[in-house]
Amino acid sequence: MKRGVLPLSIILIALFCCGAQASAPYDGGRFPQRENTTRIMSFNIQHGRGMDGKVNIERIGKVILEVNPEVVGLQEVDSMINRSGNTDIIRMLSEQTGMYASFGYSILFNGGKYGNGVLTREKPVAVRKINLPGAEEARSALIVELKKYIVVNTHLSLTEEERVESVKIITEAVKDFDKPVFLVGDLNATPDSAPIQLLKTDWQILSDPKQHSYPSNNPNVTIDYILGYTANGETYAKYKAEVVNDPIASDHRPVYVDIRLKTPADQVMRTIPYLQNPGCGEMTIMWLTNVPAQGWVEFGTDSTNLQPVKNFLEGVMVANNKIHRVHLTGLHPGTKYYYRVVSQEITRYSSYYKEFGDTVRTELKSFTTWSDKQRDFRVIVYNDLHSNMAMFNKLHSLVEQKPYDLVIFNGDCFDDVEVEADIVNRLNSYTPRIKSDEVPSIFIRGNHETRGEYSLQLWNYLERINGRSYGAFSLGDTRFVLLDCGEDKPDDHPVYYGMNDFTQHRIDQADFLKEELKSVAFRKAKRRILIHHIPIFGVRADSFSPCSDLWVPVLRKAPFDISLNGHTHRFRVIDTGQAGNGFPVIIGGGNREPDGTVMILEKKGERLTVEVINAAGKILLFRTI
Repeated sequence: MKRGVLPLSIILIALFCCGAQASAPYDGGRFPQRENTTRIMSFNIQHGRGMDGKVNIERIGKVILEVNPEVVGLQEVDSMINRSGNTDIIRMLSEQTGMYASFGYSILFNGGKYGNGVLTREKPVAVRKINLPGAEEARSALIVELKKYIVVNTHLSLTEEERVESVKIITEAVKDFDKPVFLVGDLNATPDSAPIQLLKTDWQILSDPKQHSYPSNNPNVTIDYILGYTANGETYAKYKAEVVNDPIASDHRPVYVDIRLKTPADQVMRTIPYLQNPGCGEMTIMWLTNVPAQGWVEFGTDSTNLQPVKNFLEGVMVANNKIHRVHLTGLHPGTKYYYRVVSQEITRYSSYYKEFGDTVRTELKSFTTWSDKQRDFRVIVYNDLHSNMAMFNKLHSLVEQKPYDLVIFNGDCFDDVEVEADIVNRLNSYTPRIKSDEVPSIFIRGNHETRGEYSLQLWNYLERINGRSYGAFSLGDTRFVLLDCGEDKPDDHPVYYGMNDFTQHRIDQADFLKEELKSVAFRKAKRRILIHHIPIFGVRADSFSPCSDLWVPVLRKAPFDISLNGHTHRFRVIDTGQAGNGFPVIIGGGNREPDGTVMILEKKGERLTVEVINAAGKILLFRTI
C-alpha cells in the first residue's frame, strides 16, 4: 500500500525540529538555477571544523547560502557538544539561512548529541529517524518528507558489511512511498564498492562520481553522493551536478544536483483553453500550463480524425514554456471545428537531449468560424470590472442563458497588474464562466491595464488584433473597430516618471482610423461598431482628453452606428448630436452595486439592438440602432 505521509506514531521519535523565517537567502549568483528546478545538496560539515582547525558554524552557513539549495542534508552535526562550543549547530544554521531544520541524533556524545540534520526551504510534512548498523559507532538515517518529494540523509558505517546492510534497510524503508525519493549523504563508499553497486539496483546516482569530494583541500576520492530512487520509475530529470569548490569550511566538499520533478498529469494544465483573435478563416487557441511543456492543438471537422498543429518560429517549435499559443489559419468560413489541446511536460531541455513527463489532453471542444454571409450575432461587452469577480459573476448570470458569439472586455477588467497571478487568476475566473474554450473573447486595454510591474507582460497571455492593441475585424456583415486609449493622465505626469509615450500611440491610431475608414471592409459593411475604453465625446472642456483632440475630427462624420465606452463608472447615453457625435455613445457603469453593467449587442437580419443591464437585473437601456 502506498503511503503519502509518514505515520504519526514514528514522527515523534527522538528528533529535534525547528523552523526559522529569516531574510531571503542569497540568490545563488555563483550557481544560477534553472526555472522549475530543485537543488538538493549534501554536506558533511565535520561539526563545523574546517581545514584550518577552526570551528566556524557561520562559515558553513555562508557556503549553504551561496549554493542556495531547496534542501541540504548535513552529516556530522553536533548539538550542545563541547568541541563545537556547546552550540546547537542545526538551530544556528536554521537561523542563518532562514530554512527549517530537522535533526536526528545517532549517538549521545560528551554531554550532547551527534548525528544528521536536514535544512529545507519548506516546512516538512513529516520527519522520522531509522537506525542503521554501526558497531564502532551507532548510525542512522533521517527521512524528511516534503510536499512533493522525500529526502533521506545518512552517514554510513566505516565497515563495508554494515554499509551493505544499511543500503538494504534504507531501500526497504522507502519502497512504498508514492513520491520521488532522494538519498544524500556521506556513504563512506567509493563508486566501485559493493554498497554503491547494490544501490544502483534501485537507485540512480545523480551526483557526479568523477568529481571527488574528499578530502576538501585536495580531493582524490568520491564518498559523498546524491541518488534518486528509481524502482517506482524515474519521476524527475537531472540538469546539473557539481562539487562545490570550497577547500576550507570542512574536510568534505559539498555536492549538489539540480533536478526537475515530474508533475502529476492532473497538475500540468493551469487554465482551460481560451479562444482568441477570431475570424472567418482563423482562430487562436491559448492555454497555460503549470510547468514548462510542449503544446499543440489537435483539430478538424471530423471529431474522429483530428490533425496536430504545432507552433514553429523560424524553424524551431515554440516549447519549454508555460504560455501556449497556436494560431489556426486557412479555416473554412461558417464551419464547425472540433479540437483539443495537448500538453507534454518537458522535464529536461538540453541542446542534444530532452526528457518528457506526462502528455495531457483536454476534453474535446468545438468552435464555429464566422462567415461573411453571417447576419445574426450576439456579443457580450463588459467594462471596468476591476477584478471584482462577484460583480462579474452576477452580471454574467443575467446574460448567459442565450447563446453568444463573442465576449469583449472593454478595459479595466484586469486592474493594476503587479504580479503574474493578477493575470492568471483573472483568466481562471473569466474563461470558464464565459466558456472561452468554445466562445472567443477579445480584451481591450484600459488605463488600469497599463499600470503595474507586470503590466507589460499582459499581452503574452492574450492575443492582440493583428499584433496590435487596437484594430478592426468583421463579424459577418458588421465591422468592429477597437481602439486603445492608453492612460488618463498626460505622459509627463510625475507618476509615470517619463516612461510613457501614449501621445505617439494615439497619433498612430488616428492614422489607423483614417485608413480603416477608407478600407473596403469598412465601406462594404452593413453595420459599424466603435469600441474603446475612455469616452471621447461629451467630456468636459477642461478635462484631459487627447484622444478627443486626435480622434474626434476623424470620427465626427464617420458612419458608425454606435460607440461603446466605459471608464467613468457611470452609465450614460449620449444621443446622436448631443456632443458633436454622429452616432449614439453608450457608456457602461462601474464595479460597485448596483452600478455595474453588462451590454448586449444583438443583430438579427437588418435589426441591430443594444441592451444595458445593471447588477440588480434592471434593464437600463434597450434600443434599436
